[in-house]
Amino acid sequence: MSFAFAPSRVTVSVGTRVIWTNEQPGVQHTVTADDGSFGSAPLATGSQFSHLFAKAGTYAYHCSIHADMIGTVTVTG
Repeated sequence: MSFAFAPSRVTVSVGTRVIWTNEQPGVQHTVTADDGSFGSAPLATGSQFSHLFAKAGTYAYHCSIHADMIGTVTVTG
């Protein structure tokens, strides 16, 4: 089965809180920054994780359970 973050790339301004919601029925996912700067516990269906981006930069992230799930948050400001 193929899993993906949707959208997989977003651009936001400094000070924005990004919220991820697991909408995959019956499957847990995580949101884990590649650089370790943020990360969630496993999220059950319907659960959310949020992170406030306080500094400009590009933040790559992935699901630690499903390695092919990747995404990027670009923070401008």
